[in-house]
Amino acid sequence: MTHQPGPATPADFTVDTDAVLARLTAYRGHDAPTHGGRVLSYVYDSGLAALDELAARAAREVQAVNGLDPTTFPSVALMEGDLVAFGRCILHGPDAVGSVTSGGTESCLLAVKAARDTWRERHPGSTARPRIVLPQTAHAAFHKAAHYLDLDVDVFPVDPTTGTLPAGDLTRRLDEATALVVVSAPAYPHGVVDPVADVAGAAQEAGVPCHVDACVGGLVLPFWEAAGGGPVPPWDFRVPGVSSISADLHKYGYAPKGSSLLLFADRGLDRARYFALTGWPGYPVVNPTVLGSRSATSLAAAWAVTTALGEQGYVALTRRLVAATAAVRACVDGIVGLRVLGDPVGSLVAVVADEDVPEAEQVDPHLWAGAVQRRGFVLQGQPALTQSDGTGIPRSTHLTVTPVTAGLIDELTEALAGGAEDVRGQAGAGSGGGPDAAGGGVVGSAGLPDPAELARAAREDGELDLTAVLALIETLPREVSARMLVDFMAEFTEPRVESP
Repeated sequence: MTHQPGPATPADFTVDTDAVLARLTAYRGHDAPTHGGRVLSYVYDSGLAALDELAARAAREVQAVNGLDPTTFPSVALMEGDLVAFGRCILHGPDAVGSVTSGGTESCLLAVKAARDTWRERHPGSTARPRIVLPQTAHAAFHKAAHYLDLDVDVFPVDPTTGTLPAGDLTRRLDEATALVVVSAPAYPHGVVDPVADVAGAAQEAGVPCHVDACVGGLVLPFWEAAGGGPVPPWDFRVPGVSSISADLHKYGYAPKGSSLLLFADRGLDRARYFALTGWPGYPVVNPTVLGSRSATSLAAAWAVTTALGEQGYVALTRRLVAATAAVRACVDGIVGLRVLGDPVGSLVAVVADEDVPEAEQVDPHLWAGAVQRRGFVLQGQPALTQSDGTGIPRSTHLTVTPVTAGLIDELTEALAGGAEDVRGQAGAGSGGGPDAAGGGVVGSAGLPDPAELARAAREDGELDLTAVLALIETLPREVSARMLVDFMAEFTEPRVESP
C-alpha cells in the first residue's frame, strides 16, 4: 500500500516570506504613490513618517483581535470610547454617542438605517415608502444605502455655477415620507459647505433627522479657523436639528484605511443602527456596525494617530493645508481659461473651464488633468451632469490638498500652469455633445469606447485613458454608463494568472 503523507506540521513546513513579499512589492509597483503629494485624490498624506510607523505598530499590536466582541477583547471598547470622546469634543456634541466604522460608506449606510428604522417605528403599518432628501452633490454612499435598504431618493439640484444648495427650496420637499435629509460639510465634488443651519432647522421643525456628511471635512473644518483659514459656516452639533455626523478618520485624520466616526445626538437614533439577535442557538449577536467579525487593526491605528496628534497636532497640520490650498487657488485664479467652481471651504478644490474668456483661450479641465499628470501630478476628473431641473453642472477636475502638498507647492503650481498651456484651446472628448446627451450613443461606434476594452488595454500597457471613460459617462444615459462601468471595473479583477 502506498503511504499517504499526513498533514503538514510546523516541523516540515516553512514559509518563504521573502518570495511572498517580493511578489507584493511587484504588485505595489503598479500603484500610484500613496506618499509624497503627487496624487491629489484618495490619499491623505500628513507628511509625518513617524505617524505612519506608529499606526503600523499599533495595528500589529491588535492583529489577532476580533472587534466582534468587546467583552472578550475590552481593548476594542476602550479605543472606540476614546475616539468617540475625541469626536464629541471636536464636533461639539458633549452627549453624542456612536461608533467607529470601516469608512465613510459604512457610516452613511448606518445613518440611513437608523433613520429608516426610526421612521418605521413612527409610522407603524404605513404603506408609504420612506425616502431620503439630499442635494445633487451628496456622496454616492447615500444612493448606495438607499439601494441596499430599499428607500427612495429625492435628489435636489444645486446651483451649477457655485455648487450651493438653495435651502428653502429643498426643505419644502420634507414631508411625512421623509426619513432623512442629508447635507454635506463640505460636499466632495466641489468642496462647498451646504447651508446646514437652514436645512437642519427646518428638518427639526418637520420632525425629520438631519445627517451631516462630514466624512471628508470632519477633521479639517474643526481646526480650519484656528489654523488661519477664515470662518467656517455652522455645521456641527452646535446647530439645532443636526442629528448625526459622519467624519472619516482615514481622511484628514491621517489614519490608515479604513476608519470613520459616526456620532448621533440622540441615543434612540443611535440604538437604531444596531442589529441584535438572540433567536438562534449560537452566541447572542449584537452588531453596532454592518460587519460582524471585524479587524481591530484600523481601529487601533486610528486611535494611535489621533491620540498622538491631539487637537494641537491637527491644528498644526491644518495650517499647512490652509497655506497649500491658498497657493493652489491663487495659481488657478491666475490661469487664463480655468476657474475654481464656487467658494469652497477647506482643502478641496474643483476646477472648471472659464467660459467668460474666448473659446481659443479656454482650458478643458479633463485635458488639463491629463497634461498635469504627464508633468508628474495625478488629479481627478469629474464628469458633467444634467440635473433634474435641466441645469448642467460642468465637467471639472478635483484636487484634494494635503499637508504634504505644502512641500511641493512650487513644483505643483508650475505643473498646473504648464499643463494649461499644453492644452489651451483644445476641445475635450465628448465636450461638444453636452452632458447626458439625449438618446446616448452606441459603445464601440461614434467615438464611444468600450469600457471593458479600455480596462484590458490598461492592464496590458499600464496606461488608462480616464478622459475617454469620463466622456463615455457624459455622453451615455447615466443608467447605461453605470452598467457598463461594472464591466469596466470587473475586468481589472479577472485573474491574470492561473490560481496556485
